[in-house]
Amino acid sequence: MAAPPARARADYDYLIKLLLIGDSGVGKSCLLLRFSDGSFTTSFITTIGIDFKIRTIELDGKRIKLQIWDTAGQERFRTITTAYYRGAMGILLVYDVTDEASFNNIRNWIRNIEQHASDNVNKILVGNKADMDESKRAVPTSKGQALADEYGIKFFETSAKTNMNVEEVFFSIARDIKQRLADTDSKAEPQTIKINQPDQTATGGLVAQKSACCGS
Repeated sequence: MAAPPARARADYDYLIKLLLIGDSGVGKSCLLLRFSDGSFTTSFITTIGIDFKIRTIELDGKRIKLQIWDTAGQERFRTITTAYYRGAMGILLVYDVTDEASFNNIRNWIRNIEQHASDNVNKILVGNKADMDESKRAVPTSKGQALADEYGIKFFETSAKTNMNVEEVFFSIARDIKQRLADTDSKAEPQTIKINQPDQTATGGLVAQKSACCGS
């Protein structure tokens, strides 16, 4: 009897968990802040631990709640736990177009994903800081596209500073995940049906993660 009220209280059709990974300083926190709050700051403060923000968007008539996890501050130690990879339904691989090393490390991050994340996790490659002067660019757009093509994933160049392609990146991966979930739902596989049926378990899980994050 409790299920109908729980569904009635739900303010979304799908809960999608995204993970931002990449080297330190590539602008992961700035991308998250720009997308979630519409703001940008030039002051760089390394996030300690793992933080997340939530934004609800509308896609094709469905309300999608995005829970976006930011791993800044941990990448230098490579201590991002398997649990965060496992919980992610989509992963944004971010590098800095003015920092070739951060681009070269994308392959290492993809290896980590292959080891720890779910096999069907959606991935997208993001070349950030595309607003920078061309004289400072170290990674041509064509090189980023070639890497994305190699792994069969989408590619965007973004700027958290100017808001270039930020919305497009998050909406693109959210749409791909929603389609994957909808396809899975139609096959009636129970492990993913719970994602878009926010019953007591789903909403309770979200509250638990919030309190764990804030309490850390």
